[in-house]
Amino acid sequence: MDRLDAMSVLQAVIEAGSLSEAGRRLGIPLSTVSRKISDLETHLGTQLLVRSTRSLGLTEAGKTYATATRRILEDIAEAERAAAGEYAVVKGELVITAPIVFGRLHMVPVVTAFLAAYPETDVRLVLADGLLHLVDDHIDLALRIADLPDSSDVAVKVGTVRRVVCASPDYLERRGSPKDPGDLAAHDVVTFSALAPSDAWTFRKGAAARPAASRVRLTVNTAEAAIDAAIAGVGLTRVLSYQIADAVRAGRLVTVLDDHAPDPMPVSLVYSGQRMVPLKLRAFLDFATPRLRAGLRRDTADRPTG
Repeated sequence: MDRLDAMSVLQAVIEAGSLSEAGRRLGIPLSTVSRKISDLETHLGTQLLVRSTRSLGLTEAGKTYATATRRILEDIAEAERAAAGEYAVVKGELVITAPIVFGRLHMVPVVTAFLAAYPETDVRLVLADGLLHLVDDHIDLALRIADLPDSSDVAVKVGTVRRVVCASPDYLERRGSPKDPGDLAAHDVVTFSALAPSDAWTFRKGAAARPAASRVRLTVNTAEAAIDAAIAGVGLTRVLSYQIADAVRAGRLVTVLDDHAPDPMPVSLVYSGQRMVPLKLRAFLDFATPRLRAGLRRDTADRPTG
């Protein structure tokens, strides 16, 4: 039995959540996956997986063994990358994740310029609003928009973003511009379900003031839809500052209540601090950091306000 191969199959099964899906991802028959797992369990003299018709899980022994084997496989991959020159030459694949809208507006232009500057590199850019784990999801670098918890990860701050209330100039001309959070009671709003609903909007000035109930004219589940509705004059909405930067510069949206806005949220590039930093990652950090900082500064400059 090739134990390293069996360990790799076990990790694939854990990640896939089923033997059949692991077989599809690995390009091998289900019978081969099952046999390799059974051979590994026989070799260890213990059961690793608990199988049922609807689910697959790890036994306590399986959890311990899976954690150890993942470290072994990662150390081997690290050694191979070192031998292949990833720590001496800027080459190889980088896996980067960022929120969807931020990634499209800010990360894609940086990545395309980086690829042009470093022809021996490849990038897999995963745009997702859900939080991906650096180690478990095999991510080299993550862009986070949040206050970060204490951890062994390394964070490089590239700027801040704000939660802003905005509306079209036409709407504000018709309904007036709110000067205080309490004025929202007289306005229509568009709510974006991924952020707080309208009746939970909090503001920095005052004791965490909450606005009076507003009339929710429209509820959507994406920031883009909320922004489009606000541009169309449906009402006020609240999104992140970078999401409306272009619309504000073009005069299609105006921000209001800026003096009452919550504290800005940091934007950081985060990578694991538990291993050597490949030269490709160091090169990308050096390349991307000043460009992202400049882009975020540009988003906050010359903001039309009502």
